[in-house]
Amino acid sequence: MSDVLIAAVLVAISYLIGGVPAAYLGGRLQRGVDIREHGNGNVGTVNAVRMLGMRSGLLILGADAAKGALVIAIGRFAGASDYTLFAMAIAVTAGHNWSPYIGFKGGKGVAVIFGISLAMAPVLSTLAGPVVFAIYFATRSWVWAFGAGIIAINAIFIGTGAPALCIILCLVLSFLVITTHFAREFTELKQALRDRNWRKVGLLE
Repeated sequence: MSDVLIAAVLVAISYLIGGVPAAYLGGRLQRGVDIREHGNGNVGTVNAVRMLGMRSGLLILGADAAKGALVIAIGRFAGASDYTLFAMAIAVTAGHNWSPYIGFKGGKGVAVIFGISLAMAPVLSTLAGPVVFAIYFATRSWVWAFGAGIIAINAIFIGTGAPALCIILCLVLSFLVITTHFAREFTELKQALRDRNWRKVGLLE
């Protein structure tokens, strides 16, 4: 099997792993509900916390992060090149955001990115943890906390002189999360900006 074909298979597997919808499965198993029809409809950690409770939400956070870490582990075990790992990381995030198992809906990829980051640079990624929890306790908003975490990881990677490919991957994945968020919340965000009603879109929840 050629290297290109192996890389393509690894990327496809990454997408399928990313597509496993932990929040959707949690909603079905715990309450028999479709999480896409509740809260803000997002199939991710924040909506899971709101609809299923903190304990279930944290379990879902761990499951989604594990998808990102698992894909990196698979790539390394298979001897994938850095560029193939780059493509696998994007694929697992895309699978999470647009899951093939639930009509190409999904989350926004934050937890998956943290899993990828922990697998690729555990020490540097751990440094972003205190930022996430500090912002959460200050605002009581996981949205702001995870956003701050993404900014912190990028800043840490750049500030510590991490390999250029790691920095580029981090920036690309962050851009993917941000654009997904704004694409899905565009109408609500415009209304919130007009009304200053941040709670309406969950920015202060």
